[in-house]
Amino acid sequence: MFKKLMLLKIALLLQMLAWNVVAKEEGASVLESEKGFFRLSYESQLDPIVINRMHSWTLHIDNADGNAVTDAEISVGGGMPQHNHGLATAPSIMAIGNGNYQLQGLRFHMMGRWELELNIASGGVEDKVVVVLDL
Repeated sequence: MFKKLMLLKIALLLQMLAWNVVAKEEGASVLESEKGFFRLSYESQLDPIVINRMHSWTLHIDNADGNAVTDAEISVGGGMPQHNHGLATAPSIMAIGNGNYQLQGLRFHMMGRWELELNIASGGVEDKVVVVLDL
């Protein structure tokens, strides 16, 4: 009985820790798109990013010349490649001016490596930026 009680306490403690795990970003604060057409920076509403909290990000996109991209069409995808599943939510993006965009409705529901894929189209070119997060 004591052994089962201890295992239960350990399981509950691990779950509580999982709810408060924070993100460790990989790479630089400015990310270059795969083909080099765009540069993206982002800031999360949550600092640090934690598990199971709905939140938004502010994105900023410049072209390769350093000029703000004000007419981007952006789609969001991604998930956890190691677990073979996508995002738990369907985030949306809205332009807010001067090359800034609001990504809303984002939630990471478990610990592990997440990849957020931002497909960007503007000025007749399309490219992708992948933000990698270890939560």
